[in-house]
Amino acid sequence: VQLQASGGGLVQAGGSLRLSCAASGHTPSGFALGWFRQAQGGERKFVSSVSRDGRFTYYADSVKDRFTISKDNVKNTVYLQMNNLKLEDTAVYYCAATNGLSSMREPDMYDFWGQGTLVTVSS
Repeated sequence: VQLQASGGGLVQAGGSLRLSCAASGHTPSGFALGWFRQAQGGERKFVSSVSRDGRFTYYADSVKDRFTISKDNVKNTVYLQMNNLKLEDTAVYYCAATNGLSSMREPDMYDFWGQGTLVTVSS
């Protein structure tokens, strides 16, 4: 599975962005998809994930009620709508795919990774 993330950019605090991750290759709809982020000098951390059928979603506490993940299995694309962005949301955002459970939050449990897209939130 190949993953191509896009949609990052510079936004003021309180603003919104929508990230997209297009999946291609062998049966991308057969994978659970997730978003992770890595701030400069920090570790890669779980943000959100969605089940294969799009029915089940999971969020880190830090983004719950602000971010929404969704999956379009026709377009093989997963989206991350980010609202009310905060300075601490600044990071490179990565999409990832796993053969395992969509509830998994550890980066090591994901099998495929996109190239990352930078989100910068300014004051």
